[in-house]
Amino acid sequence: MLTAQARLVRHPTAPWPGPDVTIAAACMVNDRGAGLCRFEVVGDLGALVIPATGAPARVDGLWRHTCFEVFVARRDAPEYLEFNFAPSGEWAAYAFERYRVPAPPPPIPAPAIRAESAVGRLSVTALLGPGSWPDPDVRTLDVGLAAVLEARDGTLAYFALGHPGERPDFHDRRAFALTLAVESTPS
Repeated sequence: MLTAQARLVRHPTAPWPGPDVTIAAACMVNDRGAGLCRFEVVGDLGALVIPATGAPARVDGLWRHTCFEVFVARRDAPEYLEFNFAPSGEWAAYAFERYRVPAPPPPIPAPAIRAESAVGRLSVTALLGPGSWPDPDVRTLDVGLAAVLEARDGTLAYFALGHPGERPDFHDRRAFALTLAVESTPS
């Protein structure tokens, strides 16, 4: 199993009255199609709206509030997957044929999401079971990691590995800036 990790940067043109925060993200996947994604926010969490932990559920529209997102694609193909994870335990998974053209949703089991917070630190970890990622025979994946943070006044900030356009757009393949090389796990 290999890990890709990076710091996320805030989109420079979106107004943000919220706190100065840093976000680190990491992603791992194995050859059985199981993955683990972890996001860590450090800063003044009291200035953010963080959904309370609840029952795990598949929910659309998580990006309208604080949530964390993972985009994954085979390098040689236009199709990609999107996963959304909220600190509440709510989640979503989407498939796309190509840029923003929906495909039938992937039939994946619910990820296990764990949110932990301490003074000035929020960690959200999502474990995606086997078969959640693209075909495990694919050896190299392009990954985009992103986050949406909601300030107390409802303003949203958009964080990603990079922001190639004038507006925040996590679906832009140029933002799938991490390469994840999948290694075989011992049997």
